[in-house]
Amino acid sequence: MKFLLTLIFTFLIIVSCTDQKPETSTKYVAIEGIDSTRNPGDNFFQYVNGIWYDSATIPETQAGVGAYRFMNYPQRLRLQNLLDSVSQLNNAKGRIEQKVGDFYASGMDTATINKKGYQPIQPILSKIEAINNVPALMSYVASQAKQQNNSIIGFYVGPDDRNSKLNIAHAYQTGIGLPNRDYYFEDNSSTVGIQKAYKKYLTKLFELSGKDVEQAEKNAETIYEIEKQIAESHRTRVELRDVKANYNKFSVEDLNEMHPNIGWSQLLKEMGAETDSVDVGQPDYYEKLNELLTSIPLEDWKLYLKATTMRNYADNLSKDFVDAEFAYTKVISGQSVQKTRGEKMASSVDNMLGEALGQLYVKKYFPESAKERMLELLENAQKAYANRIDQLEWMTDSTKVKAKEKLFSITKKIGYPDEWRDYSNVEIVSNDYFANILSASKAEYDYNLAKLGQPVDKKEWYTTPSTVTAYYNPSANEIVFPAGILQPPYFDYAADDALNYGGIGMVIGHELTHSFDDQGAQFDKDGNVNNWWTKSDYDEFNARTQAVVDLYNTFTVLDTLHINGAMTVGENTADLSGLAVAYDAFKMTKQGQDTTKIDGFTPDQRFFMSLAKIWRVKMKEEYLRLWIKTNSHSPPMWRVNGPLMNIPAFYKAFDIQPEDKMFLPEEERVAVW
Repeated sequence: MKFLLTLIFTFLIIVSCTDQKPETSTKYVAIEGIDSTRNPGDNFFQYVNGIWYDSATIPETQAGVGAYRFMNYPQRLRLQNLLDSVSQLNNAKGRIEQKVGDFYASGMDTATINKKGYQPIQPILSKIEAINNVPALMSYVASQAKQQNNSIIGFYVGPDDRNSKLNIAHAYQTGIGLPNRDYYFEDNSSTVGIQKAYKKYLTKLFELSGKDVEQAEKNAETIYEIEKQIAESHRTRVELRDVKANYNKFSVEDLNEMHPNIGWSQLLKEMGAETDSVDVGQPDYYEKLNELLTSIPLEDWKLYLKATTMRNYADNLSKDFVDAEFAYTKVISGQSVQKTRGEKMASSVDNMLGEALGQLYVKKYFPESAKERMLELLENAQKAYANRIDQLEWMTDSTKVKAKEKLFSITKKIGYPDEWRDYSNVEIVSNDYFANILSASKAEYDYNLAKLGQPVDKKEWYTTPSTVTAYYNPSANEIVFPAGILQPPYFDYAADDALNYGGIGMVIGHELTHSFDDQGAQFDKDGNVNNWWTKSDYDEFNARTQAVVDLYNTFTVLDTLHINGAMTVGENTADLSGLAVAYDAFKMTKQGQDTTKIDGFTPDQRFFMSLAKIWRVKMKEEYLRLWIKTNSHSPPMWRVNGPLMNIPAFYKAFDIQPEDKMFLPEEERVAVW
């Protein structure tokens, strides 16, 4: 799961969703909005998207608009319409319609929620107040982890990197409220503004729980300083990409000796986790935590735990808590107005009861016939990838054999799971939203905990069917395409091949490449961290990925803010190689071998224009700054222009010349796969 967090990427739709299923005959979809006044060789993203970009208005409730992750905005509206209908029916108790309908209805009942104020979390705050020593503190942490009210212990159950068939216990760094460690130490004006907004948010939470302003401000400073000390032990986003350095399996007996204040045996027992070992992803964090548990006064720790609880549940409480959270969100994202309650609740249901909602979604919106066309694209992409491996001059034959073994061992999941998740242990009522949150959270924890020590279920999905996303999972060597992304502009099974291969074909190539990026290349065909390379081949591979790092480091996004090539290398490699693979797969089709123009454009030109269109995005500057610091993907413009600068077929399709801004001399172009 920890690598899924860095490999999964979210896509969003460019055009509004419709409830109509695609036609069965091939159609040619016009690519509108081309800015013919721009030179495609200077900025291809702007050439395809400039007219749209200049006229697009970002909704007040969003931080951006268009494709990519902002596609989930219209998708949430679609889910909201579905939930509005389901919640008004007289559904039999225990059916998935009753659970998702009543969950949604309880969250829409803001009158009841507002009347309760912060009363739902008062019992938790009382438990914190009763803590009288460090063991009691850790006991509280364990009990709340079972409700997913997490604070200083990051815990989950997932595959063992060294034995992908077995689920083990994992612990990871956590404990801070800002997006990552760097936000505590940078002193530029943007970051300082975010620090102040965060402290103001903490202050407001304590005011809402009954403290006067002076005491609330003092509490906020105390908590911020604790988090800053914790942040010192955190690894950076770049350091978290090191697969081997972030796998550290210790016996519980050794952990007890190393961290007596944490008390791992008792902690795990109270969390219900029976195990004799734990993979501690970032040991420095737990060493620091062990020290801080006694160096920081207990009363300060209690303030910290209260703040964490209020932060974790703020969006599930009364309007004043929701408003306080948004005041901070507004500063960090640039979003000017809160999302509607219906949109928020659509997300909440999807997060808490995702496969129950997913069953209703695919029944209404997902045509089964799309699977067949999608499988065809996947298989062509695999063939194209194999051909590219065969043609690699820098790789020896023995490594090529193993690379292709891994390539053709990849499991392909399309649309939705073969077996749906059972939510029978989740109790949902129509008039108590917070109780529903607790019930679903406990069920999620129990679901994950039940895997401990058990064989890995290869049928499991790590996203919901309605989510607009796709991912590669290295421990299972699988690629997953939920129903949510299998719609225009990424995929239209009735559209011509140029659009589909430039759209979902690029996504397929991207996900396949994650099995061979800087992280994925360290996993074998069975999902284990295991070296399958010769030394010379791996050295050459690393040199080529370093060239990707160096190229993307040169891209300036805002003023002096550059893309972090080392942090984004996996995604940039996947974009670069994925596009090349998608183009090769497209050339296997009848249209790919043709030159007949549509709307004045050749099939090759339509392919590359489709690529640019799927990253059609406009976002707030604040959100773009947040993106650069926290996202493992390059911003959308550079997901278009960056790869294209290195693709010979693009140069030919649009007659790119040395004087064009996107032109790179052949010897400077980067190719990995």
